Amino acid sequence: MTKTILSIGTYDTKNAELEFIQARIEEQGGKVLTMDVSVLGDPAQPTAISKHEVARAGGMTIDEVIALGDENQAFRVMSDGAAKLAAETWRQGRVDGMIALGGTMGTDLALDCAQALPLGVPKYIVSTVSFSPLIPPERLAPDIQMILWAGGLYGLNSICKSSLAQAAGAVLGAARAAQPPDNAKPLIGMTSLGSSCLKYMKSLKPELEERGFEVAVFHSTGMGGMAFESLAKSGAFCCVMDFCLQEFGNLLAGSLVSSGSDRLTSAGKSGIPQIVAPGALDLVDFAGWQEIPEQYADRPFHEHNRLIKSSVFNSDERRRWVHELGDRLEGAEGEVHFLLPTGGIEEWDRPGQEAHDPEGLSAFVEEARIVLPGRIPMTEIDAHINDPEFDEAVLTIFDDWVDRGVVRPK
Repeated sequence: MTKTILSIGTYDTKNAELEFIQARIEEQGGKVLTMDVSVLGDPAQPTAISKHEVARAGGMTIDEVIALGDENQAFRVMSDGAAKLAAETWRQGRVDGMIALGGTMGTDLALDCAQALPLGVPKYIVSTVSFSPLIPPERLAPDIQMILWAGGLYGLNSICKSSLAQAAGAVLGAARAAQPPDNAKPLIGMTSLGSSCLKYMKSLKPELEERGFEVAVFHSTGMGGMAFESLAKSGAFCCVMDFCLQEFGNLLAGSLVSSGSDRLTSAGKSGIPQIVAPGALDLVDFAGWQEIPEQYADRPFHEHNRLIKSSVFNSDERRRWVHELGDRLEGAEGEVHFLLPTGGIEEWDRPGQEAHDPEGLSAFVEEARIVLPGRIPMTEIDAHINDPEFDEAVLTIFDDWVDRGVVRPK
């Protein structure tokens, strides 16, 4: 079946590059639906969706956008309009994927368009700032793909053609191979780390699957939590098992290994029932290339690999995290149950292991006993989070929720 790709860009200044992408897609048997998001100039040839339509979708005429006299405000309007039209073209069955290109302005707009499309719809951005720390995690769609537009700031050349050609082939190939979620089984969203640190997913996943549910496990190292929160926000889960809060601690400590400011809120706002545990909330992460900040230099330390390393939060920090956690969970619109494993919250938090800090763990447990009861239903487990007793407690709560209709099998 022929696939059609939505091509988004400023056709007044990037016409040659966008036409190059279109030619590569068409010579591979695909089709292209063009969307012009220019403000001041006009494209060399008319596009399927004009800048006038984009501006109207954003709530203004193009003349009103120009009259704003501010490129940031103007592109905010165009971004809003482009995102609405991208979603509309997909709902109408006119497109099977999207590709956009640009510098910071075009990328800013393209990120909104990608977020407007559902999970499973291919979305590619060719950008001069791909992978840049300028792009916060919360701006990224869960399944977005980005390609660095090397040498592409101004005009075509052999270097940037290589990136553009690969992007054209990638988005068309993805559209042909795409397999959107089928929603045949109710989906449980679970957070974790690698099984060397948190092990519950290895036993819980098959148990939950036997009960007729599908389980998606998200790697809580920044991008995984971002995808998890995005899907929770869209109501994709029937239940959340948020057992790894490392990203939440990172957020509170200002670590760059963050999944955004909405961590631990989206499921609650969507009314999704959630079982929560403080897995790895004792660790603060740093990129492998970072120097450990002085305030963490004398603490227990774990170097996981060349990409990521962790220090341990002290007792005062852990007490504060309990209050922040309670504030976020208390506002949930769905049921919440907090599990408190008093014997440790990740594998390196055992006697003899490098991140073991019994004083810090004790401070967290004592504060939780004071702060959380009365605000959030809580169950203490006299075991480590990686012990079978934790899994049994999870399944006991989950089975009760199914019996009471809190979680509904399809």
